[in-house]
Amino acid sequence: MKALAWHGTRDVRVDTVPDPTIEQPTDAIIRVTSSGICGSDLHLYEVLGAFIDAGDILGHEPMGIVEEVGSEVTHIAKGDRVVIPFNISCGHCFMCGTGLQSQCETTQTHEYGTGAALLGYTKLYGQVPGGQAEYLRVPQAQYGPIKVPEGPSDDRFVYLSDVLPTAWQAVEYAAVPDGGTLLVLGLGPIGEMACRVAQQRGVERVLAIDLVPDRLERARAHGVEAIHLEEHDDLPGYVRELTDGRGPDAVIDAVGMEAHGSPVGRLAQRITGLLPDAVAQRMMQTAGLDRLAALNLAIELVRRGGTISLSGVYGGAADPLPMLQLFDKQVQLRMGQANVRRWIDDLLPLVTGDDDPLGVEQFATHHVPLDDAPHAYEIFQKKEDGAFKILLRP
Repeated sequence: MKALAWHGTRDVRVDTVPDPTIEQPTDAIIRVTSSGICGSDLHLYEVLGAFIDAGDILGHEPMGIVEEVGSEVTHIAKGDRVVIPFNISCGHCFMCGTGLQSQCETTQTHEYGTGAALLGYTKLYGQVPGGQAEYLRVPQAQYGPIKVPEGPSDDRFVYLSDVLPTAWQAVEYAAVPDGGTLLVLGLGPIGEMACRVAQQRGVERVLAIDLVPDRLERARAHGVEAIHLEEHDDLPGYVRELTDGRGPDAVIDAVGMEAHGSPVGRLAQRITGLLPDAVAQRMMQTAGLDRLAALNLAIELVRRGGTISLSGVYGGAADPLPMLQLFDKQVQLRMGQANVRRWIDDLLPLVTGDDDPLGVEQFATHHVPLDDAPHAYEIFQKKEDGAFKILLRP
């Protein structure tokens, strides 16, 4: 089969590799029909190469048609249309039972002390072959796959793999009070969808900050008060003016470790990309490598006693934080990988009805054949050609 594989920093290629097979009775094989490129895939493209080997298959936002199931998989069958969550969870351990599927005890990567295994996402998370491929082996398929109906296009459902539950959890963790104000940092796919989810859930006022003009306009088109990052000399002061002098009740950081305006973190990330893997791994596991401009801005912006919800990915092990400011402002922090299956019952009615309240059918800007995936990564990373959300079609 054809699959998109990592070969080095900013070097991804479509390789021909063996077709996947059933390895465990809880496995399934799907023929992939759509697979998204995620902003966190760009971390592999740029930063996390120390934990990935040449030839590793990327991608963690797939959906497709079931081709084969293992003997212990009973809730799906050949021919079913399914979406595959990006995190691999068993559904029966303590963590899954508490709704923390991203911490699944069955699939945790003990070598690195990390949570549930993820599709296509480095040795840190199990080095499981990903879904930017023609076929995918799905571990823990007795629980993970989400069966969806025939009829609507893949665009209606594919975001159940990551974008929708990540945005939903970000808003849930933000805990905006009735009548309160939410501010979203970053209007990439997660930040934009978090704005839509917040509005759908009744948040009365949603503000957002970005610096890409088309992203700002996209948010303004559905009622978000979108602010350009670089158009105000005193951005925190301006936001406070908009929010009764206090700041928003909650801030979602949907940017993460590659934030604009963090030169020291940017340099550290570039250096890490040039080091031998063994050295780079130690550096990443012991040093602060994140560009913290977005998180520091969130801390500055949120009102005293407010909540910061982190959905942007951070990877540094010793990042410096302004603990005095966090403590003094009595800020609450909530964060983590999305617990995909926890939110599916809330999300399915929003994508299976006749209407499309979250606008998922028009969310992608590009639909690209798998053969063109290397170019798609390049334009997504450079924000060229209006690339906002790209779906690969194997």
